[in-house]
Amino acid sequence: MNSASLRHEAAGMKFLHVLPSVDPRAGGPMEGVRQLGLKLLQRGHAVDVVTLDDPQDAYIADYPLPVVALGPSMGSYRYNRRLVPWLLAHAPSYDRIVINGLWQYHSYGSWRALRRLGLPYFVFTHGMLDPWFKRNYPLKHLKKWLYWPWADYRVLRDATSVLFTCEEERLLARQSFWLYSAKEQVVAYGTSQPPQDAERLRAQFLAAHPQLQGKRVMLFLSRIHAKKGCDLLVRAFAQVAASHPDLHLVMAGPDQTGLVPGLQAMAADAGVGDRVSWPGMLRGDAKWGAFYAAEVFVLPSHQENFGIAVAEALGCGLPVLISDKVNIWREIETDGAGLVASDSAAGTEALLCRWLGLSEPDQMGYRQRALACFGARFTIDAMADSMLAVMTRTARSD
Repeated sequence: MNSASLRHEAAGMKFLHVLPSVDPRAGGPMEGVRQLGLKLLQRGHAVDVVTLDDPQDAYIADYPLPVVALGPSMGSYRYNRRLVPWLLAHAPSYDRIVINGLWQYHSYGSWRALRRLGLPYFVFTHGMLDPWFKRNYPLKHLKKWLYWPWADYRVLRDATSVLFTCEEERLLARQSFWLYSAKEQVVAYGTSQPPQDAERLRAQFLAAHPQLQGKRVMLFLSRIHAKKGCDLLVRAFAQVAASHPDLHLVMAGPDQTGLVPGLQAMAADAGVGDRVSWPGMLRGDAKWGAFYAAEVFVLPSHQENFGIAVAEALGCGLPVLISDKVNIWREIETDGAGLVASDSAAGTEALLCRWLGLSEPDQMGYRQRALACFGARFTIDAMADSMLAVMTRTARSD
């Protein structure tokens, strides 16, 4: 089925996405829902979002899709007694319902309501079944086991389809719990085309960060979190910095767990404190300006389901240096759009050294292949086509 016939066949559907939060600081999954929703709106569909956020949260007013915020919710599990009644009253009016993520009340509460109504639904796991969490947070994993058979196991078991963004994620998901049952489906995942006025955005970003003028910028842009390998990157940068005096590292992203002071101290102790910038979370033109001001993007994560920022970097023609725990590493390596190594100190240093050892023509080849990789694999149009194909094929007949 080609794109034109698919869009005609599936036009006019009404989608509901269920999320714990639309807070942009929550990372790539929330950004993916936002961008997919906007693309579906462009194609003539209706898209609503129900969330456990407090309606007074500042980011609710800025969200570009219609949001029903049922909060405030209780605790880290975000229990909310209003979710099930709301779904019982409103879910039958939607053609497709997507539960985004696991381990908070939005997934189990949705299952309770939709099972009672006999309505089909889809689950996007967004990497939350990766066995990395099992290995690195054994106490949390034990806690999850206490309610897995009664809650999220059933959420997955009864879903029309459980959606994964790549084959690597699908296979890894089977390793977290021996009690596992799901109708698995791999779908394309992507992001919107970056703005094309690169010179304006680059100049604007450099004007706001004058310490970067004339520097070769290596960019990290993600949450500042232990799983992202931030410490590996700071240490690796310190190892190569002396041989490249014009090199500067930008560590951009929200610090949700208080890691930045320790990382800053690490950089200072290594003698590169003045060569690492910490601009916090970048959004809009500032984010795109950072991509266009950099010569390479670095993400040495210990666990990464997809990495929206990786796709955004590729869309800006920015080669990516990633670990082999970023689940799309095979696609990146196959397309020659970046370099891949292990999520270790030696692996991260090797990534930087390999990049810095390339000639300018070789680096230009990586930039060209980065753009081609994005266009072939990671556009929001490809994501929308894939999602619509799955949902048109497997959901209930209208």
